[in-house]
Amino acid sequence: MGNPTKKLPMIERDGWLLPVEKELTARHESYLRALREIEKSAGSIVDYANGYRYFGWQRDEALEGWWFREWLPGAQDVYLLGDFNGWQRTSLRLDRNPEGVWSIFLPDAMYAERLTHGSLYKIHVHGDNGWHDRIPAYATRVVQDEKTKDFTAQFWNPSPFDWQGDRPIAARSEELFIYEAHVGMAQEREGVGSYAEFTEKILPRIREEGYDTVQLMGIAEHPYYGSFGYHVSSFFAPSSRFGTPEELLGRLAHALGLKPDAAPCSAAHLVEGFKWNQVRAHRDNFVVVPGFLG
Repeated sequence: MGNPTKKLPMIERDGWLLPVEKELTARHESYLRALREIEKSAGSIVDYANGYRYFGWQRDEALEGWWFREWLPGAQDVYLLGDFNGWQRTSLRLDRNPEGVWSIFLPDAMYAERLTHGSLYKIHVHGDNGWHDRIPAYATRVVQDEKTKDFTAQFWNPSPFDWQGDRPIAARSEELFIYEAHVGMAQEREGVGSYAEFTEKILPRIREEGYDTVQLMGIAEHPYYGSFGYHVSSFFAPSSRFGTPEELLGRLAHALGLKPDAAPCSAAHLVEGFKWNQVRAHRDNFVVVPGFLG
């Protein structure tokens, strides 16, 4: 007889979970298999999570230009297109390396006046299922056309936000006192709320009630608003329906000296994708945590 599967610590501590022990154990084993695959292909979970520093748009000051990279091991051809090349689908072909990473370099000498902050782009992919336009996985901003309702990635390269002068709010204790909210649904008026409205009208009320942590739900981009954020389509892009990344990263967090911080699991990747890691400070500050749904 083989050794029985060891009980998960969470089940040992909570007898109410015994009826679903089989399902929880299966999920944990699935997680371990996925983790092993990640470590096999990326080296470590940290390297995997830091993919946003390599994929997507990456500035190369030495070569004076921008690299664009996407991992598509099953693709036969990949092209980059956007308003900077007149949306020509097959003029900018990416090169493939042995690991399935497709890349292209756009030098400033040719594209500095064309590839600018706010430029729209997609990738044109040839696979076994034919040719398709796609939004890159590491897009940091995705916008929807009001007329066609089509979603398009947007090249986002704003001036850095000035964090000087912030005065973090000290928490009352070592434990977090969490208030969960949804930016779009937090307003009393009809319609979808914005980061700016949340900053002006909701955050002061949360602070007055004594909370030291805000968990924001449905932040990652999702095409169907009615999904409440469950149908995530771009894990590294804060939803544009609420405003710009600066209004989330800057106005919302800056308003009351709030500190953005990471939630567990995939939300940590989301935070890193928003480049919140550059402003992470002490854990005894007021915290904004993007909730992960999915």
